[in-house]
Amino acid sequence: MMTRRTFSTLLAGAACAPDAALAQAGAARLAYYSGVGTDFTHYDVDVATATLTQRATVKLPASAQYAWPHPSRKFLYITWSNGGAAGAPPGSTQVPRGNIHGAGAYRIEANGALTSIGKSINLPARPIHNSIDASGTHLLIAYNEPSNLTIHNLNADGTIGAVVPQTAKIDAGIYAHQIRTAPSNKTAILVCRGNNPAGGKPEDPGSLKVFGFKDGQFTNLASYAPNGGYGFGPRHLDF
Repeated sequence: MMTRRTFSTLLAGAACAPDAALAQAGAARLAYYSGVGTDFTHYDVDVATATLTQRATVKLPASAQYAWPHPSRKFLYITWSNGGAAGAPPGSTQVPRGNIHGAGAYRIEANGALTSIGKSINLPARPIHNSIDASGTHLLIAYNEPSNLTIHNLNADGTIGAVVPQTAKIDAGIYAHQIRTAPSNKTAILVCRGNNPAGGKPEDPGSLKVFGFKDGQFTNLASYAPNGGYGFGPRHLDF
């Protein structure tokens, strides 16, 4: 069954893979990656015939949540969790909040294959989105419940380093859904979806949280929430 999560991870793979492969192997070869459950699979793309050829599959510790390429296009960063947004589907091994959450770094080989590098890291909750800052020195991870984000150093070899302790308290809004740095790399935006009213619970307002960003540190700059955030449920932004 094509769930929202499956579609999101398929889309993430499609968006990041072609440029990564082009940079290393020339225009003749494209790679496509899909995350379905714990399987993260590499496909060769034949543009002329619009066909995919399945190659190797990387087995993740839990279901793929998101993937994002390094600016160099040499590495791919994948997050996973066995938690679900609204409880576990029937017959699933997932649990509502989950108890396995992590992230790993993978080198993108010249043929598009993925090779795990370094040690994967454990995360405090289900990661709903991850991205890399424009300088390629930090991994940014957003969490939906509880709404939060963490920043991790990236080593020169592409492996994931230590978490960056924040000196200021981060305003993470309600139900974070995406974290991105602006092209200048001087600011970052956390997209907070909020929640629709359900089961007698009133609506939670959505917002865009804007931060100053320097050396892995976030400083609160502004919060954009039209109409107090009610009826405003953003999920993603792009530049």
